[in-house]
Amino acid sequence: DLLLIRPGSKIPVDGVVEDGESEVDESMVTGESLPVHKATGSEVIGASVNTTGTLRVRATKVGADTALAQIVALVQQAQNSKAPGQRLADRAAFWLVLVALIGGGLTLAVWLLAGASFATAMLFAITVVVITCPDALGLATPTAIMVGTGLGARRGVLFKNATALETAARIDTVVMDKTGTLTKGEPEVTDVVVEGMAEDEVLALTAAVERESEHPLAEAVVREADARGVPVLAAERFRNVPGHGASAEVNGRRVLVGNAKLMGDEGVDLGALRARRDELAGSGRTAVLVTVDGRAVGVIALADAARETSVAAVAALHEAGVQVVMLSGDNTATARRIADQLGIDTVIAEVLPGDKAAKITELQQAGKRVAMVGDGVNDAPALAQADLGIAIGAGTDVAIETADVVLMRSDPLDVPIALQIGRGTLRKMRQNLGWAIGYNAIALPIAAGVFEPAFGLVLRPEIAALSMSGSSFLVAVNALLLKRLRLPEAPEAPAAEPAASRAPQPVSR
Repeated sequence: DLLLIRPGSKIPVDGVVEDGESEVDESMVTGESLPVHKATGSEVIGASVNTTGTLRVRATKVGADTALAQIVALVQQAQNSKAPGQRLADRAAFWLVLVALIGGGLTLAVWLLAGASFATAMLFAITVVVITCPDALGLATPTAIMVGTGLGARRGVLFKNATALETAARIDTVVMDKTGTLTKGEPEVTDVVVEGMAEDEVLALTAAVERESEHPLAEAVVREADARGVPVLAAERFRNVPGHGASAEVNGRRVLVGNAKLMGDEGVDLGALRARRDELAGSGRTAVLVTVDGRAVGVIALADAARETSVAAVAALHEAGVQVVMLSGDNTATARRIADQLGIDTVIAEVLPGDKAAKITELQQAGKRVAMVGDGVNDAPALAQADLGIAIGAGTDVAIETADVVLMRSDPLDVPIALQIGRGTLRKMRQNLGWAIGYNAIALPIAAGVFEPAFGLVLRPEIAALSMSGSSFLVAVNALLLKRLRLPEAPEAPAAEPAASRAPQPVSR
């Protein structure tokens, strides 16, 4: 079938472009942060979004054969292979009930054999049953889980089940997707390099051309120009060159904005700017060249911007003794740039959606307990495969559905917060279980009258009932102390600097 894909439409199936040129946003499927240029003969992926031009696409894979369907199949396979969480407290409570009943019966029999009256023997037997009633043990886990999930909800961290809380406490490796998780998923201007012209003038001329374009990079340049407050100029005779750039006349001057191929076709000599352009491109940035009246005057570098709290999130994970791995479908240079900026330990780049789950499996086979943090369809198999899947709240429905934990604020800093809440909850659960079991271990022989012959120590049923209630009260109070848990906080933002002060120095004036 031949499909007509208009600008802004989602591509329904995998196919090959037969006619037209456009920029296609594949970030949801591949993780590529910037739109990819498509022309005749290019392959397109179902569920990606056509942004600028009209395409005619010949369908090659439909239904279960599409890349999206394959991702869904991987998710289902990973979910089915997960082992169910173990309920230690439930098992212990079950056995303690048996201990209470058997202990009561044995106590009755022993005292009767020792020559005690039936009333005395029954008194000790009842006391044993009352004292070993596993109320505190039954409350040990639910109270801690209730407080832990409530604490998480107040911070926008939603645990889908109790197993997720327990698993979060044992995580030692966090794998984070780059695009949309550590970064905003949209380009921003990082460098402006000029030659022979003032920065603001170059930016004003470039923005005049880019205001006529619908390309995401053009929008980023316009945002930077508006942020710096440069004059707004009008462009005439705008011409778009698909996949390469655009040109227009601004204040009587011909301005050309685009990539190196466009400049080569126009016969422009880049001069000293060529080296800077290559340097910026080599560091994972997208370099846009600017010429005025046939003379190269500037290079504007753009890149996917890191979220404001990403550095604090990575630092908090390191402080908690957790290894951080960044997993990305982007090229190595781009991924390495973000990793160096954030202080991330390990980078795995150029990874296909199906391979992300395989990378998680490799870490698990190496003995790691892995949490995966992602937001897109391409992250869903890895979220399902990981010991703990954490989805960004602004992510896709399939990622949120697959994950065990959802971060409603879409803030990377909530990842160490989730792990900290899990650790605190598990610590309270263990304390409560220790108290409940210890209490029963000490009180049981007293209730059975073991010390009555030697010391005259007898525990009556009404006292046993009160002490049992006191034990349950202490368990509940200890769980509530979890609310005092200290959680990572975002550092205070430094005073904003003028945009011009953070811009790189020009090559020459």
